[in-house]
Amino acid sequence: MTAFLKMHGLGNDFVVFDARDSALTLSADQVRKIADRHFGIGCDTVVVIRPGGAAADANIQFYNADGAESESCGNATRCVARFLMDERGLARVKLATKGGLLVCSDAGKGLVTLDMGEPRLDWGALPMSAPVDTINFPLDIGGNQIPASAVSVGNPHCVLFVPDAEKAPVAALGSKIETLPLFPNRVNVEFAQVLDNGRIRMRVWERGVGITLACGTGAAATA
Repeated sequence: MTAFLKMHGLGNDFVVFDARDSALTLSADQVRKIADRHFGIGCDTVVVIRPGGAAADANIQFYNADGAESESCGNATRCVARFLMDERGLARVKLATKGGLLVCSDAGKGLVTLDMGEPRLDWGALPMSAPVDTINFPLDIGGNQIPASAVSVGNPHCVLFVPDAEKAPVAALGSKIETLPLFPNRVNVEFAQVLDNGRIRMRVWERGVGITLACGTGAAATA
């Protein structure tokens, strides 16, 4: 029997395993079974906390609901940071991920601030299969040219600015864009509506998961 935590950030939910003091290996099939909302525990992402070494307080691995490993996950990182800060009485932790080192700080009242680092706008960093201007390029979807932007914040994102996020075909377009050959590692897709100078309404299709209630890296990529 293995203990776990069930955590969420704004409804983006996780099953978290603490493997700092024990060996834990998860197969893709095991991850899918854990993430299954009908026959498993149910979550968007399975998270494993491992020893951090000299450079970090802990190392985190992320597995999306389809069993594939992800480079980074903003909301899951905030959850793990809250867990570690409460455990150790810390106000700041450094967490190593496949997408880079993430620094988290206690923002008071249970909140956690996450420094995602500098966004990467080079097409090769996402990666993409061909050179494009990542700030504004056309996506060919069924013969239709859709303006898009792409950015990596440790994991890859494709952002579409739309007139109405609520009416955006998130499931239909998100699933198509995620698997385009242009994105060899697949991609998260955001549908963003600029409400005013300080607010954006964003909906997300997460790679290997589908529609989720929130996405920390997606919010950072959109901003």
